[in-house]
Formats: sequence, structure tokens, C-alpha cells
Amino acid sequence: MGKYRNLVDLAEAAARRGAERIRTHPRPDSTEWGVKGPSDFVTEVDRGAERAIVATLVEGAPGSAVIGEELSPDEARSADLIWIVDPLDGTTNYLHGYPAYAVSIAARLKGVLVAGVVLDVARDLLYRAEAGAGAWCGDDRLSVSPVTDPKLALIGTGFPFKAPSLLPRYLRQFATILSATSGIRRAGSAALDLVDVARGRFEGFWELILAPWDVAAGTLLVREAGGVVTDTAGSPDVVQHGAVVAGNVEVHRWLLETIREG
Repeated sequence: MGKYRNLVDLAEAAARRGAERIRTHPRPDSTEWGVKGPSDFVTEVDRGAERAIVATLVEGAPGSAVIGEELSPDEARSADLIWIVDPLDGTTNYLHGYPAYAVSIAARLKGVLVAGVVLDVARDLLYRAEAGAGAWCGDDRLSVSPVTDPKLALIGTGFPFKAPSLLPRYLRQFATILSATSGIRRAGSAALDLVDVARGRFEGFWELILAPWDVAAGTLLVREAGGVVTDTAGSPDVVQHGAVVAGNVEVHRWLLETIREG
């Protein structure tokens, strides 16, 4: 048990409350989908899950702040403990009944990621990470894949649908990576993609535009499972808006080189 176990436990409790809200609310009809941008939706399910999560976190950790897609309070700038929350990562999947969506919650203490939880809602699988104490699913400790040869690697990705101007660059990268690996998969939830890196299903993952709440918890999971997460310049500071490259050490290195060339 590590020194941040209480934060992991609180994140788990909040994630389970959010997931229960998602499971028990009727899936909204398409006439109820709010549109934030191209192929980017929000519904009362997202908002309800978010309210349940925030209430749990703030009650359990008084003085902490919560940030997310709909939550960017000014006090977050001065709070020592900041929760980075996506109440429903993979909203479009959820709305279509495609079973790849998750609740993602991370804790950042004085600028450092110390706890992270990703709850795969459809499969009811909870993934936990604690700084210095590993990444886990139940009693199973997670470890990134030992496969290091790109020709044998399976790579996850996400399309830059929010930034069409990135498509030409992305498609060049896609063509190069596809021809050099055993395949590419795109499920539509960055949080679960990073889980798949952490548990060794994917050898690597890349996406050109993501938000902090998309990647914060998954980043800690990958790192605690022995992997590497950076931006395309190789910086480990990925809890912001921008690109993410993840994988085991060797495949991450290869992905970075390949993406830069593309």
C-alpha cells in the first residue's frame, strides 16, 4: 500500500458513482444530443455523471479542485490537489451502444500525477494506478507488452476529428505505421487505449490532439506498468492539450521516430 492509496480509493468511489449514473440513465435519443463541435457530443448523462463524481471528490477531499471538459474552476490554479476528470470518455461510442467508454479520474498533487483510475463502464473493469505502487486491475498487476519488434506490434490510435487541419499529417503517419506493424486499432476512447497499452494489448498508441482529462489517468497507468508516455517532441508533460505517444520503451522510441519523419 502506497502513500497515495487514499486518493486512489476516493477516485475509485467517485468513478463508480459516475458509472452507476451512466448505467441507470436511459440512453438519450439523438434529439437530446448536445453538439459541442464536429462529431463531439454531450448529454445529460455526461453532466449527471460529472455532478456525482465532483460531489464525491470534493466531499472526500475538502479544498481540492476539479477540472474537466465542462469544469475549469479558477481555484484550480491555486489548489494543491487537483482532480482531472472525464465523466464519460467515449461519449459517441456510448450514444451508439458501442461498448468502449469509460470514466477517467486522476489526482495531481502539487503538479505531480499521483493517482489514477479508469473504469471501463461496459465491462465493469476498474484499473488503478498509484505513483510508485504500480498499476492494477483487481489483484492483477499490469505490465506493458514485452514485444519490441515493430513488425509484430499492434498500435492504437485516435483520429484528429476535432482538428481537420491535422488530417494530412496524420494520414501520412497512419500509412507509414500501418505498413510497418501488424495492425492499427481505433476504438474511440483514449482512456481505454492507454489502458490497453498498460495491460500489454497494444505495444503503442499515438494521437495528435487530446485534452488533459482524456489522458491523465491513463498516463499514470502506462507509466506505472513500465511504459513511456510523451508528446511528439519527447516531453513527458502530456497533461495538457496536444499530442500523446505511449508504449513500451522500444516501441515508444520507434513511434516517436516514425511520427517525426511523417
